[in-house]
Amino acid sequence: MTTPTPTPPRALNASRTAATATRVLRQLAHDPRTIALLILIPCVMLLLLRYVFDGSPRTFDSIGASLLGIFPLITMFLVTSIATLRERTSGTLERLLAMPLGKGDLIAGYALAFGTLAIIQSALATGLAVWILGLDVTGSPWLLLLVALLDALLGTALGLFVSAFAASEFQAVQFMPAVIFPQLLLCGLFTPRDNMHPVLEAVSAALPMSYAVDGMNEVLRHTDMTATFVRDTLVVAGCALLVLALGAATLRRRTS
Repeated sequence: MTTPTPTPPRALNASRTAATATRVLRQLAHDPRTIALLILIPCVMLLLLRYVFDGSPRTFDSIGASLLGIFPLITMFLVTSIATLRERTSGTLERLLAMPLGKGDLIAGYALAFGTLAIIQSALATGLAVWILGLDVTGSPWLLLLVALLDALLGTALGLFVSAFAASEFQAVQFMPAVIFPQLLLCGLFTPRDNMHPVLEAVSAALPMSYAVDGMNEVLRHTDMTATFVRDTLVVAGCALLVLALGAATLRRRTS
């Protein structure tokens, strides 16, 4: 008598995704240093930046909004890539995928867990910048919060994706110069993108951080939601979803 082949789990299931997110949040609750890195570091960096430019508040106004989106992206990228890699190197990921748990469930669960922290992180950083540090924003602070949250989710997605290609936590950190630094240099933070060499301008147009910075600048300069702002937020959100899908496709059970 032939034993029936077990039916593979569906790509995405709400209950399995929620269970994965709950497990990740419980683990993070026992790691106060990681919580502090996620929640406090962007706020500390914004506070430091404000008083670096204490004699030139206009400078803080011009770059503070951009960095409000960049800092959460960087911290979420670092923490997510290392946490996911730790699951794989410890054998936890292999045990989980031996259960009726699809790769899509796992990736979506991680995204949901870290996305919850991203909401808290982005809300604190935005509130600090606008209502305490006096960041002068023409548009609605809620739109700033929206872009900051999308940037944090993009950092989560990028961290999940690159963790599949790292064999150690040190290697995961090494991906930061390759993935984050080029975007940081080409996003328009240091100079307008149309002032760059045409080749670099074309490359910057393909990088999601450029649209994150553009979206923040739209809120900084315009009272109403503009068509450019809508385009920028859709690009950032679309890139996050695309990278999450790639992360699920490239997820490995263990590190070789």
